[in-house]
Amino acid sequence: METSQRDVDEFLASLPDEFRDDMTEADAVIAAEMDGLPRQLYEGKFWGGTDQQIIGYGTMVTTRSDKSEVEWFVVGLAAQKRHLSVYINAVEDRQYLSEKYGDTLGKVKVGKASIGFTSAADIDLAALGRLVAKARQITEA
Repeated sequence: METSQRDVDEFLASLPDEFRDDMTEADAVIAAEMDGLPRQLYEGKFWGGTDQQIIGYGTMVTTRSDKSEVEWFVVGLAAQKRHLSVYINAVEDRQYLSEKYGDTLGKVKVGKASIGFTSAADIDLAALGRLVAKARQITEA
């Protein structure tokens, strides 16, 4: 997966109706907390082998399972087939923030570093903003 030259706002505007408003709303919350840091589109094969388009906010260096280092986003936002995903690649006390604080976010499904939800109405956007701010603080420390 590589960063794209495609404009993030144009990408959001091109999304299907079913995702556009919710993605735009979540993007506004995340972008506000990550203000001043890169906001760019990543496109291509994700680590699991699926084609993805992810809006990435901020950058960090992370180590992959093969021990190679890669520059990656701190927070990501993507539209999947049936839901939206937020990826929070920050760890506190050896636990991903999404796992540690996922129960504060509303009607969501939490994975290691991912938070899945079907619409912006299902997620507590204020709590998401606080989580993104915490991720920024941790990765800038």
